[in-house]
Amino acid sequence: MGTDGIEAVFLETRNWGKAARFFQDLGFTLEFDTGHSSGQLRNGDGPYVFIAEVPPDRPPQAQIVLKVTDERAFRPAAGVEVVKEWADTHYGTREMTVRDPDGRTWVLQAAPGGDARHG
Repeated sequence: MGTDGIEAVFLETRNWGKAARFFQDLGFTLEFDTGHSSGQLRNGDGPYVFIAEVPPDRPPQAQIVLKVTDERAFRPAAGVEVVKEWADTHYGTREMTVRDPDGRTWVLQAAPGGDARHG
């Protein structure tokens, strides 16, 4: 079993307020503001965008997160290098990190308990 498409895009920014307004001007709806310079937006049924402000001395980065519906059934193919096995996150999901042939890392995200249908 493989991934189930794109779950989210994580973006870092130097200004949370300006970034949130930019996406809202593009038609995204603010789902929640964490209260500490980050939050989540969504446009329709597509992937969500989570934006977090970073210090000025850190270059903003972006990460595409791939969805795994059932972690227990997920088995990476032989050609997929696992960088970090499944682990709980502080924000209530489970994540695995893999590396592609060009050296980029990809985050795979599943619901707690391994099955997104029951998360």
